[in-house]
Amino acid sequence: MTEPPVEPGPQAPPGPSSETADVPLTTGALARRLGVSPTTLRSWDRRYGIGPAVRADGRHRRWSPRDVEVLERMCRLTSSGVPPAEAARLAKRATGSPPSVVDVPEGPRPRSRAAGALPLGDVRQECRGLARAAVRLDSPAVERQLEAAVEQYGVAVAWQEVMVPTLHAVGRKWASSGDRYVEVEHLLSWHVSTALRRSAPSAAPQGDAPAAGPVLLACAPGEQHTLAIEALNAALRELGLPTRMFGAAVPGEALTTAVQRLGPVAVFLWAQARSTASLPLARHVADISWGVKGARRQPLVVVGGPGWSGPATRELPRPVTLKDAVGVLSAAFAGMSERP
Repeated sequence: MTEPPVEPGPQAPPGPSSETADVPLTTGALARRLGVSPTTLRSWDRRYGIGPAVRADGRHRRWSPRDVEVLERMCRLTSSGVPPAEAARLAKRATGSPPSVVDVPEGPRPRSRAAGALPLGDVRQECRGLARAAVRLDSPAVERQLEAAVEQYGVAVAWQEVMVPTLHAVGRKWASSGDRYVEVEHLLSWHVSTALRRSAPSAAPQGDAPAAGPVLLACAPGEQHTLAIEALNAALRELGLPTRMFGAAVPGEALTTAVQRLGPVAVFLWAQARSTASLPLARHVADISWGVKGARRQPLVVVGGPGWSGPATRELPRPVTLKDAVGVLSAAFAGMSERP
């Protein structure tokens, strides 16, 4: 049976303050401290037995320092993507262990269909923890979870199965709530971009005279959405392939100049919207050649993004997923490197 939805709790502060260390807290005071609603605390008490040890007059809840410690641990576990029922069980049985070493089951995290603050659907459990942290604008938690996903799964899987579903959920929530959650989308996008750049080390040297040029990555003129090519850049660098990232809205003339100067093995052009996809520009770039007479070379032009949909672009490779794009570009680089 699917767990009923509960309001996510934020990462709790390091420990109780001097004001509350020895004084039982009311439900309202504890809710303000943890950043959740009193309804959430009552719900956790009713569903999971995470309740106060003392009830004044048999009715009013009074939360002791030990109760607060358990709830703080519960919040940290749910922030990391542990389902609420499991988080409650672990929080209650933990006896003095720091939250980072509580015995969370090893192996791949389960996928979850439970409802949450964002419409996630059937996704990896990491998405749910990431969404909770993003909705709370908890930058440290978002940063930790993104870095952990990249480290555990690699760039391609982390992008396709953790980052993209969460970004799409934020976008749907934004579109359906009258421009609310804009701040969540901006914070999450910034941290995704940061995580991708940190995971893209400089490619290993290819020797004194590389046999093939780099892969050039650019958005079409007027296109501002860069996260997809940042993910592709990180995935190619993860394989040790040389790249040149030019980012958003690269003018056609500047792109042509860069291709002539670098002699890239391939050019990847991203367009999120039909209005920014320029087939004439893609064809022009594909026709650029360099090298000595009799051994002229031209770049492979690969396009990506929903803006390139339509029969007119079928003449160009258009991989749908990040994994497919990495495969196409890796093969092009390998083929060029094998040439005499």
